[in-house]
Amino acid sequence: MLLDAELSQLVLVDYQARLMPAIFEAPLVLANAIKLAQAAQCLKVPVIGTEQNPSKLGENAPELRALCQRTLAKMQFSGVEEGLGEWLRPPVKPPAGNARSLPKHLQKPSNTPTERSTIVVAGCEAHVCLLQTALHLLEDEFDVWVVTDACSSRTERNRDAAFDRLAGAGAELVTTEMVVFEWLRSAEHPQFKVVHALIK
Repeated sequence: MLLDAELSQLVLVDYQARLMPAIFEAPLVLANAIKLAQAAQCLKVPVIGTEQNPSKLGENAPELRALCQRTLAKMQFSGVEEGLGEWLRPPVKPPAGNARSLPKHLQKPSNTPTERSTIVVAGCEAHVCLLQTALHLLEDEFDVWVVTDACSSRTERNRDAAFDRLAGAGAELVTTEMVVFEWLRSAEHPQFKVVHALIK
């Protein structure tokens, strides 16, 4: 199964000012998160950020925060515990009027957009906030794709343990370039040159 940009949302977890200096390979991880967010914007994939206890850890890196349509401040380690799931899957509005009052062939077709149930997620720390958020998303029946080269922890061992656990729970483990090229699918995509330039 390949990623589909029209069914995807991107969640970027806790790339915060006071956390990133302690993170293993932080410059590379942040650079990949920014590439993901830039590609998502080009391809009309919604981007949501989260920030853990921002009064203590600061906001996300400004260049990343500017690429997010919304940012969820949280105290729970899992963003889902703070309402992220509702942001990703808004409640369905009931149809207006009495649908039974018209025969089926006269009823207006639903204009509900296709649900974006594929969540591409990356962030820090991989073994805490990213892990707990991703596991809760899996429990809520989202398809979860974890971008390994845009995730990290303070130690390599904790990061790798998180990846092992996420793979065992059913998350797909991918890289930044895998995500971007699957969202594009073809060198003939109208945004190919722009997006390709981001990852050169």
